[in-house]
This record gives sequence, structure tokens and C-alpha cells, in this order.
Amino acid sequence: MKVAVIGAGGQLGTDLCRALTQFEVVPLFHCDIDITDMRSVRHALDAVGPAVVINTAAYVRVDDCETARDEAFTVNALGARNVAVVAQQRGARLMHISTDYVFGGESGPRDTPYTEFDTPVPLSVYGRSKLAGEDFVRHLCHRHFIVRSSGLFGVAGSSGKGGNFVETMLRLAAERDELRVVSDQVFSPTYTRDLAAKLAELIETEYYGIFHVTGGGACSWYEFTGEILRLAGSRTAVVPIASDEFPQKAKRPGYSVLHNCHLRLLGMEGLRPWQDALGDYMVERKSR
Repeated sequence: MKVAVIGAGGQLGTDLCRALTQFEVVPLFHCDIDITDMRSVRHALDAVGPAVVINTAAYVRVDDCETARDEAFTVNALGARNVAVVAQQRGARLMHISTDYVFGGESGPRDTPYTEFDTPVPLSVYGRSKLAGEDFVRHLCHRHFIVRSSGLFGVAGSSGKGGNFVETMLRLAAERDELRVVSDQVFSPTYTRDLAAKLAELIETEYYGIFHVTGGGACSWYEFTGEILRLAGSRTAVVPIASDEFPQKAKRPGYSVLHNCHLRLLGMEGLRPWQDALGDYMVERKSR
């Protein structure tokens, strides 16, 4: 089976190309396909002729989305539409990658994980643009998997962000005596290597629909940072702060933990605890 991976140069795309060993993988980089241009999408996918298309491409700079609204919606919404239209026309299955940031905008506080059956209420332009992309995929491509994940970290880094949170904290810890990190935003860190393996398993099924696929457990960014530095043997102090002490353009959910409910209902295993995955990441990064 031929699988086209759009965004193959990103941290998830890189690990997907490694995980899909049982398939004929065709990596598509930005020089090969511009998802914001329908003609480019049609030309690239017609040339490949894939049975499955995995779209990992996105505008992921959350704060920049607040001022670059047109670009965010062009990539995250219209780009997703273009891929969905061509995939449907070609009779291909489509796997679309989304985010926990489609949640968090409810009026009251939240302390229970979101399932795939909860109604998304995004807080930010980024979240709204990604939700719009999901809607296009749901309506325009019949055989689709929409996969929401969160807090991705992988050895390839994120080309859109210039690294990932783990690498940023390690760099700052080497430069400073103290790190101040928000402790009131809770999520589930996800190792892209683990996520890619589960996506490779999922595309062999006909279990179409929305899936939450995240690392097991949950933590705050402060707790995540503490574990990163502990594993690195760093003595840099980590100080918890509230979100309003670290103002950002885009509002973040105070709680965006995703319950991998759909996987469980199908009898499929979820991902291992994020702490175990982080430990393996810290080993893997040293070998590259």
C-alpha cells in the first residue's frame, strides 16, 4: 500500500516515515507540495497515486496565529480542505493531524479529560483554524481519520517552531540559573515516535472518525520541565508561575488533557506514560 506523508520534514512526519515500514512510503516536503494551492495538491497526489494520505502540515506558531490570522486559516483550514478534496476524488483514505487546542474555551474550569465525543470550543485563532480544518475533512473526505494529539516532541524538532519544548528548556537551562514555567496549564506530552507507531497501526483499519492519541498521563508545563531537567542531570531551578505572569498573545487552555476513548472502545492500546517516552527521547537525542 502506498502512503503519502505530507510534511515529511517535520518531527511527526519524520517519525512517520520511519514507522511506516510495512508500506511504500512517499515523503512529500514543502518543495513537493503546497497544501494552500489546490493545483499543487492535485499535481503532487496525482503523481504519487497514494492509497492513504497523511497530512501533518500545519501553521503551528500559536502566538503568531493571533496576528497572522489569514495565514493560519489558509494553511490550517483551506489547506486541509484542499487535501481532503483531492483525497476524496482519488478514492484515497485521509489521516489528518489536529490538536488539543480545539478545546479549552468553555465557560467553567475543567479537570476531566476530553473525549472524542465532547464538543470542541477553541480559545485561540490557532485552535479555531485547526477546528475549521477538521470540519472540512469530516465533510469532504468520506474515509478519514482525524487524530488529535498534544505537546509533541521528537528528535527531528518542529520546522515551524525551530525545535521543540524539550530542546528549548534544555537550552535555557544551560544559559540560566532559574527557569520560570507555567504550572496552571495541564496537558499530555506526546513522543512523536510513539504517536507515529500508533498511526501506522490505525491506518490499517477501517475505523474512520476522530481519535485522541496522546502520551499516557498528564502534567503541567512546570512538571514537564522538572522531569526534563531531572533526566538531563541539570541543577537549574524550576519555579512554578501562573499563566498571567507569562503573558502571551494567544490564550492557552488551562486543561487540555485528551482521553484516548475511541482507541479504548475499539480494544486498541493507548500510548505509554509520557515519563517513559521522555526517558527514551532523552536517550535517542544523544545518538543523533
